[in-house]
Amino acid sequence: MATAAAPFLLAVLAVASSVVWASASAVALEDPAGLLRRATEPAFLDWMVRVRRRIHENPELRFEEFGTSELVRRELDDMGIPYRHPVAVTGVVATIGTGGPPFVALRAEMDALLMQESVEWEHKSKVPGKMHGCGHDANVAILLGCAKILQEHRDGLKGTVVLVFQPAEEGGGGAQKMIEAGAVENVDAIFGVHVANAFPIGVLESRPGPIMAGGGVFEAVISGKGGHAALPHHTIDPILAASNVIVSLQQLVSREADPLDSQVVTVGKFQGGGAFNVIPDSVTIGGTFRAFSKESINQLKQRIEEVIVSQASVQRCNATVEFLNMDPFFPPTSNSPELHDFFVRVASEMVGSKNVRDMQPLMSAEDFAFYAEVIPSTYYYFAGMYNETRGPQAPHHSPYFTVNEEALPYGAAAQAALAARYLFEHEQPAASPDKAKAHDEL
Repeated sequence: MATAAAPFLLAVLAVASSVVWASASAVALEDPAGLLRRATEPAFLDWMVRVRRRIHENPELRFEEFGTSELVRRELDDMGIPYRHPVAVTGVVATIGTGGPPFVALRAEMDALLMQESVEWEHKSKVPGKMHGCGHDANVAILLGCAKILQEHRDGLKGTVVLVFQPAEEGGGGAQKMIEAGAVENVDAIFGVHVANAFPIGVLESRPGPIMAGGGVFEAVISGKGGHAALPHHTIDPILAASNVIVSLQQLVSREADPLDSQVVTVGKFQGGGAFNVIPDSVTIGGTFRAFSKESINQLKQRIEEVIVSQASVQRCNATVEFLNMDPFFPPTSNSPELHDFFVRVASEMVGSKNVRDMQPLMSAEDFAFYAEVIPSTYYYFAGMYNETRGPQAPHHSPYFTVNEEALPYGAAAQAALAARYLFEHEQPAASPDKAKAHDEL
C-alpha cells in the first residue's frame, strides 16, 4: 500500500513545490527593491558589464547594427527567450510572459555615433571614427539585464513583456521604422530608460508631460560667384551671405518666439573655401531646431527656410534648403501623467522616494516620441550615473564621454519592476466557462 501511495505523494509534493515556486516568483516581481538586489549581485553585474563593453568596443552606426543585433540574439538564445529578427533591418523584438494581453513594451537603442573616442582605456572603440558616445551600449546591456530578471520570473508575469531592441535612434528615425514593421502592435504601454551623467548614481528622474523637445535638422547651400579675395567686387561672396544668414537665424527665437515657449535654433555646420585668398563659389551651413510643440516646430521650419533664402538674396546669392529626417519630423517626447504617478510609486519602492526626482525638460530630441503616436501610454525616464569621486564627467555626445557601469543594475531592475507591476495592475480577467465554451463551439 505504501508503494502504491508513493507516486501519488510525489505528485502532490511536485504540485505543492510548483505552487510555492510560482508564489515566490510573484512575490519577487512585486518587490522592486528585491529586483535591484538581484541586479546588483556580483555575477549578475559582471555579466551586464561584459555585455556593455563588448558592444562599446564594436560600435555600429544607424541601421548597421548587425554585430550588436547578433550579440543581443545570442544572449536571448542563452536565456531561452523567443524573438523576431530582422525587424527594421537590424532590430530585434523579443517576448516574455503568457503571450497574451496585456502587453507592455520596453525599449533600448543600439546605434553609436560618428565620432572618434578620445578616452584611453582597455575597452576603447576598435572602430576608427565610431563611438558609443551617448550610452546606447549601456541601454542595451540594461534591457538584456531586465530580460534576464523577467525570464527568471516568467511564470509570475500576468501578461506579456515586449523587448524592443531598436536601431537608428541617432537621427535615423529607427522608432518609426520599428512601428511600421509591427514591433509594437497591441502594446498598451511602453517604457524607455537612458543613462544620464547629470544625475547621481541611484537616482531616477523624469517628469509628467513634455520631457524632451521635438525638431529636426536642416542644411543649406548658399551659392555665389567665386574669385580672388583681393578683387571682391568681381565676386558674389557666399561667406558673407552665410554669415548674415546665421545672425538672422538667431533672431527667430529671440524676436519671434514666445519667451515662455522654449525653442532653439543652432547652426553647427559651416563649410566653405579652402584657401586664404580665394572667395569660394558656395558655402554649406547646417544646424538643428527644437521646440516643445508641433506648432512651434512647423513655424520654425517655415521661418528657417524663408530667412536663409531671403538673406542670401540680399547678398545677391542663391540658396537651397533641405530638411533632413523631417518626414516625419521628430515630435516632442511627452510622458503620460498617469504613468508618471505609477513610475514614482514603483521607483520609490526600489530606491526610496528621495531618489525619485522631477526634472526640467530637455531641449534634446528623442525618437522614442514616435511610439506615443501609436501606443496609448508612453513613459521615458533617466537613470543617474554621476559619482563625484570619479571627478568631472564629460557630457553625452562628447569624445570623452564615459559610462559609470554601477548604473546598470538600477536601469535593469527599474525596467523589470515597471513592466511586471504594470501587467499585474492591468491583468485581464479570465474568460468565464460559458464564454470559453461558446468560443470552443465557434
